[in-house]
Amino acid sequence: MLEIFKTYENERSFTKIETIEKGCWINLIAPTEDELNYIQKSLDIFPNFLRDPLDEEEKPRIDVEDNQTLIIVDIPYISDNGKNLKFETIPLGILVLDEYVLTICLKKNPIIDSFTEKRIREFYTFKKTRFTLQILFIIAKDFLKYLRHIDKKTDDVEKQLHKSMRNKELFKLLELEKSLVFFTTSLKSNEMVMEKLLKGKYIKMYEEDQDLLEDVIIENKQAIEMANIYSSILSGMMDAFASVISNNLNMVMKFLTSITIVMAIPTMVASFFGMNVLLPFKNAADNPFAFWYIILIAVIASLGAIFVLNKRQMF
Repeated sequence: MLEIFKTYENERSFTKIETIEKGCWINLIAPTEDELNYIQKSLDIFPNFLRDPLDEEEKPRIDVEDNQTLIIVDIPYISDNGKNLKFETIPLGILVLDEYVLTICLKKNPIIDSFTEKRIREFYTFKKTRFTLQILFIIAKDFLKYLRHIDKKTDDVEKQLHKSMRNKELFKLLELEKSLVFFTTSLKSNEMVMEKLLKGKYIKMYEEDQDLLEDVIIENKQAIEMANIYSSILSGMMDAFASVISNNLNMVMKFLTSITIVMAIPTMVASFFGMNVLLPFKNAADNPFAFWYIILIAVIASLGAIFVLNKRQMF
């Protein structure tokens, strides 16, 4: 998808336009090969600058060639596989030229949508540096928002674990822990990109832009700290619940063993008296209560076993 937006200096809001003009913002979302070729030829852009951000495994970095500056950062992204939400990161490319700024991403995302849907104040397409920093600021804010969402999902899974103690909930925690690892890695990589931008060697910085970039770095550091804290809590929680589940299994096995011992006693008594031997009762063959005597012996022996096992806390 190819979209072109422009803010005119005599207007406060930006509008969508059909052709490329100086001072415009070009937004590419999962672009086709024809769209990439059109932009490449129209603006004389290096081919790898357009295609590198479309690689899911691309790492955050800054590349500069002539008057073209490519900034690649990771952004948080939620995918829905039909069963549950999955938190992951995808690359977003910001290409700054002399007269244009481009954004390139594999998937439609809420960060770019917040600009296209006019939810960002004081946003101008011709202020390329400020626009770039505003994108980075929204990214840091979104990381914080998704981290709080992960923390809430962790609490929900913890409540389910208290009730069920099933492996399904542990797998959910494992998925959340994996998401936190992705977030932490991406945030640290983004921080390196921001630190490079702070030096002012890659894009032209004004004083107000410098302040905004410092705010972005602070937000990003806060997100890193939150991700580390949540990851530590989640890791400790998984270890604790794994121990609890293992302990519960041991208790179940101990209980079943005790039941097996208790049930084996009547079987042994019945086996002894079922042998072709004389019974230790007077006139046992003609005694109508002989059967009940044997049952009584088995019950007394079983109760004795229950008493002994209970004293040893086997039940």
